[in-house]
Formats: sequence, structure tokens, C-alpha cells
Amino acid sequence: MNLQRRIAAISLACFLILIGFLRLQPQNDFPSNKPGAEINFVIADGELGSSIAANLEQSGVIKSATKFVEDFTKDPKAQGISPGSHKIQLHIPAQTAIMQLLDPKRLNNLLVIKEGSTVSDVLAELRANDHISKSNTSYGTVASIYPESAKSLEGSLFPAHYSFEPNTTIAKALSAMVAKAKAEYFAAGLNSGFGKYKPYEVLKIASMVQIEGDPKNFDKVARVIYNRLDIGMALQLNSTVQYAANLRGKITLSNKATQIDSPYNTYKRVGLPPTPISNPSRDAIAAALKPASGDWLYFITVLPGDTRFTKDFAEFSNWNTEFNRNVAAGKFK
Repeated sequence: MNLQRRIAAISLACFLILIGFLRLQPQNDFPSNKPGAEINFVIADGELGSSIAANLEQSGVIKSATKFVEDFTKDPKAQGISPGSHKIQLHIPAQTAIMQLLDPKRLNNLLVIKEGSTVSDVLAELRANDHISKSNTSYGTVASIYPESAKSLEGSLFPAHYSFEPNTTIAKALSAMVAKAKAEYFAAGLNSGFGKYKPYEVLKIASMVQIEGDPKNFDKVARVIYNRLDIGMALQLNSTVQYAANLRGKITLSNKATQIDSPYNTYKRVGLPPTPISNPSRDAIAAALKPASGDWLYFITVLPGDTRFTKDFAEFSNWNTEFNRNVAAGKFK
């Protein structure tokens, strides 16, 4: 036998040995091309990944709970799996199961809590949801995340996609949102605060950043707020007055509105409002924890998508005049 034939024979033998070895190994994942029927799979509030994995294996969705836990641990997005009832296929790979559990379109009776929503917004969504109990609507026992919150849930209800089992109480649904916020805030590092500002103070700032800016300039808006606080300047934010006067969504604010007697009136009162004014997004929280570098004290959105920052009041006043002209011309719609 010549050298080439020997090499070919050895290669073939090695290949056959490898195939035999793989066949002897336990297969801990279903193939990706043979999914089964679709079922409803329920995840309880606060349920751990290991418990989800065990239930998925028992239901025949995945082949191995161990494999699911491995993939769950490797995938940072897996932490975003929501409690509730999910549509999911049987006999799928663990990674596919994670993808299906993360798909909001597969949540039964989907409830969407938007970024920047308030407690009143959340309650309205819950009351309109078919899976929420209409007979048990009390929620006074639900505790907010931070003890200094003056018993307000504002800022403690994380904006996300949720799904609940039929006849879920409002208290149980709100508790799930608080638990989600706790996990998200811990992951973001909010519990460490920022400089001299405590976690709850940073949460208030993030809630204002959410309403005042847009994601591309959240960090600059956060810096303006910190700069004003650091020099004892009133925040003078329309968003806090709009929150107090139920004028959210208005482009302009009248002089009369800025004179209302409210602890949320940051035109008349120096410092932070008593509670957050919205449920902030991950991006707004990140901006409050890592504001941009700058000496700005003023900002204004002159046109949609055109927000400007300055430390010069005269420049800000000129931009404000330009803003008023654009409002009058109907450019904010």
C-alpha cells in the first residue's frame, strides 16, 4: 500500500471512529428542523431560569433542562423573558426556546407598558386587559422599590411586555412589574447611585430625562440636570409641571401653569421633585448614571430632532424665539 492510500485509510478510520463516538454521546438538544405542535407555556412571576428549564423539559418543549440553563446563562437577553402565558413549540432546541420566549408576539394577551408611562397609565392598561381581575382591584399592599418613595409606585413599574394568567389581580400584576424593575435596576448599577446622589434621586433624574429628551441626547439632558442641581439652580423643567397639572404631551407651557402650587413645580421649587415623574427606560437610567461631559445649563428642542445645548442664557433665549416661531408655523405636529 502506497503512502497516499495509507493516509486515506487512516483518515477514513478516524472519521468512522469519530462518528461512532458521537453516536454514543447523549444528545441533549432537539434538532432545529423538526418542531412539534404549539402549546401555551406559563412562567410565574419571579420564576428562576432553572425552574423554567425544568418545566420546559417536563412539557416536552426541550430535551434537556441542563442545556437550557447553559444557553440561558450565556445569553444576556434571556433575563428579559417575561412572566405570563407564552405560545411555544414542542421539540425545539434550547436556544430556539429562549428566542420564542423572548418574542413579544408569542405572549398571550400581551400587555405593553411603554417607556415614560406613569402609574395612572399602567393602571389604565391593566384595567383594560382581559386577564386582569375586575373584582379585586386593590393594590395598596404593593411596595415600591425604594423606602423613601413616599409610598408612590412612580418609577417602580418597569416598562416592558407582560402577560398574565386569567383573573390575575392588579396587585399581583404590579408586583411583577416592581420585581422586574428591581432586577433591571440592579443590573444597570442604579443601586450604587451616582456621585453624591442616592439611587432614588438618580431614578427621579432618569424619569425626567425620559420625558425631556430622546435617546440620542439623554446623556446631555442628564448633564444639564446635574449641572443645575450642583449650583442650586431651579430645574425649571416643563415635564414636572406637566406631570403635576396633567398636561403631559403638550409642546408648550403657559406662564400660568408655571405658577401652580405643587412640589413638582420645578420653576418655583429648587431641587428634585418628591417622586419620579415616569417609569424610565434602560437608556434613560444609563444616561442618569453616566451623563455626558459638558457645562450646559440650558437646552431646547427648536425643531423635532434638533435639540440644542448651551451654558449661555442669551443664546438659549434666541433659540427659544426660534422655537416659538416654529410652533406658530405648525412645525411641531
